Amino acid sequence: MTHRTLITIATYNERENLPLLLELIFEHAPEVDVLVIDDNSPDGTGPWCDEYSVTDPRVHCLHRSGKLGLGTAILDGMRYAIEHGYDFVLNMDADLSHHPKHVPELIAGMHQGDNKVIDVMIGSRYIPGGGAENWPLLRHVMSRGVNVYTRIFLGLSPRDCSGSYRCYRVELLRQLDFDSVVARGYAFQEEILWHLKRAGARFGETPIVFADRVHGQSKIDARETGAAIWRIFALGMRNWFGPR
Repeated sequence: MTHRTLITIATYNERENLPLLLELIFEHAPEVDVLVIDDNSPDGTGPWCDEYSVTDPRVHCLHRSGKLGLGTAILDGMRYAIEHGYDFVLNMDADLSHHPKHVPELIAGMHQGDNKVIDVMIGSRYIPGGGAENWPLLRHVMSRGVNVYTRIFLGLSPRDCSGSYRCYRVELLRQLDFDSVVARGYAFQEEILWHLKRAGARFGETPIVFADRVHGQSKIDARETGAAIWRIFALGMRNWFGPR
């Protein structure tokens, strides 16, 4: 059985990366569609995407008014997948840190044999076979620390709760109240897993190797990191002491 899959890519100033990324996606998964969610990039990412989509009907562009947050971009992609009848929605970064060669593995992992169905398949850096390239020691320590912190506070089972390379089952996303998702930045990755856990989601992980971006600058800063840690703490209080 073929499942309709939508890949969502949030962009802000990714004009240099997007052409190669799309080429690699369709090399490894020619059957998927792609939705580029652009936050009015000054570098012309949005207009370039519009031109590309004229020649390739698999590519669609969603234009937003400005930088509205990564979390809201992913939610808009999920809404698009629901409205257009997709079975799976797979999110990945635009900066080539998530290699498209893993896309088939993420999709295939949604069915693991013996009728075992997965609702969220996570591209994981923290299971055997996974990892991150060219990271300094401090970044490794911080990333692993955030994931341990998240698993304890939110009661989540995946080893990698902070990565955004994931495939979601749209049928389960339909059950979520997206308005209840508070995080707009990078804490979204942990928060959406917590909401999905409460909805009964079954999680799986497949190894990926994360690479630093090829072009452009990272959007993560100290303020964003602090906001993510605080949001996870607030959710943790609800998880352990709030209403079920």
